[in-house]
Amino acid sequence: AADKINLIPQDFFAELCEQIIQHLNHKIPGVDTAELCQRIQTSGIEINVGDLAKIADVVSFLFSTAARNSLSTEELVTTLGNAVTALPKHAVQVIRHVWNEHGKSISVSEDARNMATLGQFVDIKWKLGVAMSSDTCRSLKYPYVTVMLKVADPSGQITDKSFEMTIPQFKNFFRQFKEMAAVLETV
Repeated sequence: AADKINLIPQDFFAELCEQIIQHLNHKIPGVDTAELCQRIQTSGIEINVGDLAKIADVVSFLFSTAARNSLSTEELVTTLGNAVTALPKHAVQVIRHVWNEHGKSISVSEDARNMATLGQFVDIKWKLGVAMSSDTCRSLKYPYVTVMLKVADPSGQITDKSFEMTIPQFKNFFRQFKEMAAVLETV
């Protein structure tokens, strides 16, 4: 991951580190590496989402381990300097700054770590469509609903999941959501 960090400009790497700290503090559900990767690519840098996700995992592990061991900023930087694969200078500077500003705020309670074994729902989008025809059928004209979910997995990576439903499937889906809402009203 260290060689891929070289590709990321300092301001984007700082933003990634800030998002990781926010995730570790349970202020945001995860790091949206797909969105950040798209912005990095728009700026002309060639990097893919998989590589950025690996970098996010490494930095997240670094920060959570440093928090668990209550490392000071200097101890963290010294540990990074002694690593087998040296990080680029700009990355160490960003890590030093972010850890100095926010390192003490990371909570590493056992309860929080145990709760993070499930994914977390972030957002839902949907659209209604109609299939007009295909190469095998001239006149389909059947409606369908496409649902797109954003979910933060336990490591904090935000992923998109999508699926299509027929109208009867969607009605069943909607009915189940109404039942959940009714139950939540009683709590």
